[in-house]
Amino acid sequence: MTAERKTRLDGLAVLLLVGCCALWGLNQVAAKVTLAEIPPLMQAAARSLGAALLLMLWAKWRGISLWQHDGTTRGGLLAGLLFAAEFACIFVGLQYTAASRMIVFIYLAPFVVALGMPLISRSERLQPAQLLGLLLAFGGVVWAFFEGFDAPAAGPRQWLGDALGIAAALLWGLTTLVLRGSRLASVLPEKTLLWQLVVSALALGLGSLAAGEALHAMPTAASLWPLAFQTVIVTFGSYLVWFWLVRHYPATRLSAFTLLTPIFGLLAGVLLLGEPVTARLLAALAAVVAGIALVNRS
Repeated sequence: MTAERKTRLDGLAVLLLVGCCALWGLNQVAAKVTLAEIPPLMQAAARSLGAALLLMLWAKWRGISLWQHDGTTRGGLLAGLLFAAEFACIFVGLQYTAASRMIVFIYLAPFVVALGMPLISRSERLQPAQLLGLLLAFGGVVWAFFEGFDAPAAGPRQWLGDALGIAAALLWGLTTLVLRGSRLASVLPEKTLLWQLVVSALALGLGSLAAGEALHAMPTAASLWPLAFQTVIVTFGSYLVWFWLVRHYPATRLSAFTLLTPIFGLLAGVLLLGEPVTARLLAALAAVVAGIALVNRS
């Protein structure tokens, strides 16, 4: 593939983007399926560890140096811990709420970034249309969240899973702000990803031990295949594809395609897991999609 920087998306970029969004949407379904046999923190730690090993093998094959001293230790540790906390919230939350709901809630993260970026770069202050987008998405999500108290389709503790999804969105947004506001912004994306994977694998592994998680039986193919999907295809493969796209195509045009991810996630939960879809959830999805579109406007 050429290293030429392009000014617009071509057919290859669109194909790869749609594929990435579909994979990211399916990821929540894979995690929920795996929870049947592998506890949440243990699963998240295994996912990060496996992807980190693959990334190191990839870097060695490509001749990419990841271990030089470049002043990223502080930012890398903070980003890794936030990354670990984010996925702890997601994986624990999936025990109580539907995957189709989780994907909608965690896509509040772009709005956390939009609110925080002016503190890092004054040139990225919010315009009135962007503020409207934030309010629209927030209102839709709040309305859907209270469904967990009024009519919880996923169980009596749906509100807890939804709340952990919102916490994950906050943590994801803070992770992005750390990446943009630290020395990590000037290093190779492979180095940035490695920090997050290695630190989160350690933190989540320790969290699993502290929580007393244990396997009650040897995992079967029913959980190992979804875990392999999360590790190899999503966390390792799709992230590398995304980094390649960011290097070769306009970031603003790429970001618009992330609107597809919560749509794919909701459809995957409904079609593959038979999860119920409610009018409130559809309204929240529409509000999040419209809000992201407004926030990403030129």
